[in-house]
Amino acid sequence: MENHSKFKGEKKIMLPAQNWKKQFAILWCGQATSLFTSSVLQMAIIWYLTEKTGSAAVLSFATLVGFLPQAILGTFIGALIDRYDRKTIMLLADGSVALLGVLLALSGMWGEIPIWLIMVVLCLRSVGTAFHYPSLQALTPSIVPKKELTRYAGFAQSFESVSMILSPALAAVLFSLWPLEAIILIDVAGAAFAAFMLCFIRLPKVSRVKPEKRQRLLQETIEGLRIMRQVSGLRELLIVGAVYALIYFPIGTLYPLITMTYFGGSVAQSGLVEVLFASGSLLGSLLLGLMATKINKIFAISASIGIYGAGLLITGLLPPGGFRIFATLSLIMGLSVPFYTGIQTAIFQLKIREEYLGRIFSLSSSVSMVAMPLGLVLSGTFAEMMGIEKWFLFSGVFTVALAVVTLLLPSLKDCCET
Repeated sequence: MENHSKFKGEKKIMLPAQNWKKQFAILWCGQATSLFTSSVLQMAIIWYLTEKTGSAAVLSFATLVGFLPQAILGTFIGALIDRYDRKTIMLLADGSVALLGVLLALSGMWGEIPIWLIMVVLCLRSVGTAFHYPSLQALTPSIVPKKELTRYAGFAQSFESVSMILSPALAAVLFSLWPLEAIILIDVAGAAFAAFMLCFIRLPKVSRVKPEKRQRLLQETIEGLRIMRQVSGLRELLIVGAVYALIYFPIGTLYPLITMTYFGGSVAQSGLVEVLFASGSLLGSLLLGLMATKINKIFAISASIGIYGAGLLITGLLPPGGFRIFATLSLIMGLSVPFYTGIQTAIFQLKIREEYLGRIFSLSSSVSMVAMPLGLVLSGTFAEMMGIEKWFLFSGVFTVALAVVTLLLPSLKDCCET
């Protein structure tokens, strides 16, 4: 099996063993705070647009401008991330988010925030995220020892799960008490705090390509694709992720619809389902962190996809009075998700040399972002045609089949070996 060790050597001095946990804690203290405040602001913006326009088209467009730059730029941005210092890139991204927030808040202080300005800021924030997220994932192996990457991928995901649980509630309270510009300033403070904490991170020196030997951006991107193909199973892992994204992301948007239309639930019950799913994801993240050294990676990935698919399949078979079972299934499905996403992240970090990680994570993120709108179109069309419960059933059957294929792919077994 070919892997990252075949590439030209990279020299790196690891941090002292007693320091890396402290460095990880400092990094994620800032990142978790920024993630949480951004989640609060995102919910507040959705409610602001709903209150001011009442237009589904406006909300759809806001969603589009919020992820399209990541989908389009992600493939090429990875090469830039690999050229330059990732810590500096993250500082610039956090600083840009803070500056955009200040501009938006100032606009609100002078009058009502115009919808077009919110769209522009959402688009530019998406560009910042396209640089920030892959940089964070590529930077982590410089801090965390390889044998601990799976464990700490689980712990990192637990921060995201906490945000999913708490941010809607806090956003609801703040939106009822404060104007949007005040909530924006909270996010500005979160981004500033993340940048401040990042300044205390000490990273080992990693050799990079010298400026006179750099290739053109497109050539570097192609090189990243070539490297992925040369590591057995990574291309298949990326394809599985893209196919899974076709189902996973759109289904999340249909949870409120199936709760309130098919199961006849209320807004509160819809919120309960979201909280249960996020709580399950938090529990799954913590379990992944605790069980990391004992996990069979290929089995865990396949089981994660399969459990999620089984949950969808059973939901599609439930009668309209089966809300309680659906709510329980949401908790279980949420618990399964980190065993796919966290392990996938750790595999990339383990199998790819650090100097190429920016390209790989950007490519993976971009592929998922491209799959999302296609999945939304498919799910919206077929759910309307066949009924939402039947679409859940079909999606479940398809996802379980994907889990079986994933488990049986020989190249993925090789890839998942430590």
